[in-house]
Amino acid sequence: MVMTTKTDAWPDGLAVTQVRVARPTDKLDEVVAFYRDTLGLPELYRFSGHAGYDGVMLGLPGTDHHLEFTSHEDGSPCPAPTDDNLLVLYFAGEARMYDTVERLAAAGHEPVPAENPYWAANGALTFADPDGWRVVLVPKPVF
Repeated sequence: MVMTTKTDAWPDGLAVTQVRVARPTDKLDEVVAFYRDTLGLPELYRFSGHAGYDGVMLGLPGTDHHLEFTSHEDGSPCPAPTDDNLLVLYFAGEARMYDTVERLAAAGHEPVPAENPYWAANGALTFADPDGWRVVLVPKPVF
């Protein structure tokens, strides 16, 4: 696998100032509770009735990185994810990661096996959100 450094990862001229990953869900309240209340991501914005869509944007560390979850009044089925569709969150140390693991456990979420053994080999734990999408918690950046 070829890795690039942060300084040469973006081509010249790509002036991106925000990144948002968005996906639909039919379980908007449950998904928001998982990411906001349990994982601890701050809610940045909420909208309702926008062309039949409701949605919530949650911030990742640094408000220029967002997760957006939407639901449409006619339904918002999301294809079932594979066990290797991942959101990977890197922590500033094992203690910080385990604070989050304890919140997940208190809310009834237990780790699930990671499909790729790389994650367990690096001390990571994997959890499934209410839609079955996987979130990997890693105790520290690996590169």
